[in-house]
Amino acid sequence: MKHLLKLLDLNNQEIVEILDLADKLKYQKAHNIPHRRLEGKSLGMVFAKASTRTRISFESGMFQLGGQALFLSSSDLQINRGEPVEDTARVLSRYLDGIMIRTFAQAEVEALAEYGNIPIINGLTDFCHPCQVLADLMTIRERKGLLSGLKLCYVGDGNNMANSLIVGGLKTGMKVACATPKGYEPWKEVLDFAVPNPDFTLTTEPLDAAAGADILVTDVWASMGQEGEKKQREAAFAGKYQISAELLAAANSDAMVLHCLPAHKGEEITAEVFEAHAAEIFDEAENRLHAQKAVMVMLMEG
Repeated sequence: MKHLLKLLDLNNQEIVEILDLADKLKYQKAHNIPHRRLEGKSLGMVFAKASTRTRISFESGMFQLGGQALFLSSSDLQINRGEPVEDTARVLSRYLDGIMIRTFAQAEVEALAEYGNIPIINGLTDFCHPCQVLADLMTIRERKGLLSGLKLCYVGDGNNMANSLIVGGLKTGMKVACATPKGYEPWKEVLDFAVPNPDFTLTTEPLDAAAGADILVTDVWASMGQEGEKKQREAAFAGKYQISAELLAAANSDAMVLHCLPAHKGEEITAEVFEAHAAEIFDEAENRLHAQKAVMVMLMEG
């Protein structure tokens, strides 16, 4: 594994290796065992999209690993004034040991990997959110003891979270059911991967998707950059595409609930369900730190 651009690039063994290392690093942090495995290394963090969890977890994680993280807002870089991404990649490769980028276009992440010669980590694009889903898989495995054979249900917009959950779930042996309104399905590249798999289901009916599920997941109806579609999206999603007590009742009695945050309580998830499953959701948020530390170590240590 040279980069983390999207989960479609990884196989089951690579995903499991990341999760195993994340578990080890989480144990070491909890027991104050030094793990400064990136001593002297520098990570550049390029942000075109705002962030809470991504910035703080990467920055703290790099510090705990003995390295340093540099916050690089795209508005402060020459890339914002028209410098080509391929030139930016070649320059930053001479200063840094790795780059994490949180941006809009997946092509920008892919170009950094093509033209640079250091590891590139996708901190989020409109297409996928691999770091978040690695944390989700880590959380599920912690609580359920395994991944293979479980049923994951995603309800909501077929966005970057849906795309990565489908890929990550299927690659680790899970059954994945996805319920989205017509016209808001996951991206074609993901459906081309998922539809031939008999463990994948795509439907417009959330209750059907949730039947017998071990994990229920959702995300906001309008992601960053889609604020202008808010009213249109509310009309498409409201009253149906929400994790509620009714949807939870269709799942298994011990079903987990996950949300990548921030949550719009009362929209994609009710406040009642969110608070009842807050321990799982905030374990999931914490595990961003550990999963990303594992990714950084695997890509940057040697």
